[in-house]
Amino acid sequence: MNQFAIITPVPDIIDTFVQNSILKKIIERKVIQLKIVNLRDYGLGKHKQIDDAPFGGGGGMVFKPEPLFDAIDASFSWMVTKNNIRVIYPSPVGEEWNQNAAEKLSRNSNIILICGHYKGIDERVIDEYVTDQFSVGDFIMTSGEIPALIILDSVSRLIPGALNNLKSVLNDSFSHQLLDHPHYTNPRKFRNRSVPEVLLNGNHRHIDQWRQEHRESRTIKFRPDLWEKYQKIKESESKNG
Repeated sequence: MNQFAIITPVPDIIDTFVQNSILKKIIERKVIQLKIVNLRDYGLGKHKQIDDAPFGGGGGMVFKPEPLFDAIDASFSWMVTKNNIRVIYPSPVGEEWNQNAAEKLSRNSNIILICGHYKGIDERVIDEYVTDQFSVGDFIMTSGEIPALIILDSVSRLIPGALNNLKSVLNDSFSHQLLDHPHYTNPRKFRNRSVPEVLLNGNHRHIDQWRQEHRESRTIKFRPDLWEKYQKIKESESKNG
């Protein structure tokens, strides 16, 4: 079973999302095990202090090292399997989070996620524990819970047994460096807009061809950067036989 621990000063954010998403079912199926670690449980003094002003001056607050060291150690102790534990800190300095990164981490059984706030966390925590840093985009957020949930959700759904329809997962956008094709359901006609006839004729070869064509055309139109990557992959595969 894959194990995840999320260290956060606001555990309700994580719990609310989990209880209202597919993650709840994934946990119930015992595909993953999730521990939400309240950073304030490891805060200092009677006020459970977890942050302080940065040395050298400047605005904002920084998460102190002592509570994070203790919370990470507790997360290590909770995990049944101790080998190959990844400690991930979502951060602007990290590499881009994408489907390839999610697929790689889905093969890893133990992941600890640290949710930063304010100006970030004391660098000594990164030096001591953090194995990976990922950025979910070039923008600023007020807390690290959302990036951590993005990583948790995108990794968990790729673990065997997480979702009922494996074929759907394999054909999602980005799974092959292409965007997904358009989708339609009932009714066949709505406000003078009809479902493409090819999807109704039962010829699966034609349907697969239509879907692939639209995956490619959509990628060219909306994400030319992905199309360029896709072309390079196809060229490499062709050269390697």
